[in-house]
Amino acid sequence: MNVKIEPSWKELLAGEFEKPYFAALTRFIKEEYAATRVYPPGRYIFNAFERCPVEKTKVILLGQDPYHGPGQAHGLCFSVPEGIEQPPSLVNIFKEIDSDIGTPLPASGNLERWAEQGVLLLNATLTVRAGQAGSHQNKGWEEFTDAVIRVIADHREGLVFLLWGAYAQRKGAFIDTRRHLVLKAAHPSPLAANRGGWFGNRHFSQANAYLRDHGREEIRW
Repeated sequence: MNVKIEPSWKELLAGEFEKPYFAALTRFIKEEYAATRVYPPGRYIFNAFERCPVEKTKVILLGQDPYHGPGQAHGLCFSVPEGIEQPPSLVNIFKEIDSDIGTPLPASGNLERWAEQGVLLLNATLTVRAGQAGSHQNKGWEEFTDAVIRVIADHREGLVFLLWGAYAQRKGAFIDTRRHLVLKAAHPSPLAANRGGWFGNRHFSQANAYLRDHGREEIRW
């Protein structure tokens, strides 16, 4: 199957695109976009990969669903385009960055700047119906993104995986912690963060220290 995705990822994931589940997923997604409003816009479904080629990837941040409100989703987990109000989870991420490394809260919630430095901003499910959280779960995306995590973890050494919340931690449970740094914390959503386990996790300084120790440029969070 000819999938329009960044070339280095297309090569690494070529086997997935030929599997029956991916053909069924493709049919489902095409039908959904034709019949109803789906986020993100079609051109942004694989935006995380376009912004962060395989050899550039240093950090993998796992999200769950795209945002399902108007104008929010653009294919990068936790990120919103310029001019869109920052969702509460993203605000809490920025608060932790400020507390951890002293970077003030930015005006923009657009995380393209992270992706371009080598942060793969990967949602488990890459599409969603407008206003219907979880509506594209269990259609094949999770199998695809499991494969993404597996192949990048096998292909590279010394990556940082940020697993926030129980869902991300289950999804990344197979990552070899002898080869990569796996950082776990509560989800930054207000409900989870306010119960404890998010604020004070210091993931951003820990990630940069690990990258520095492995001879890689730190992320400008």
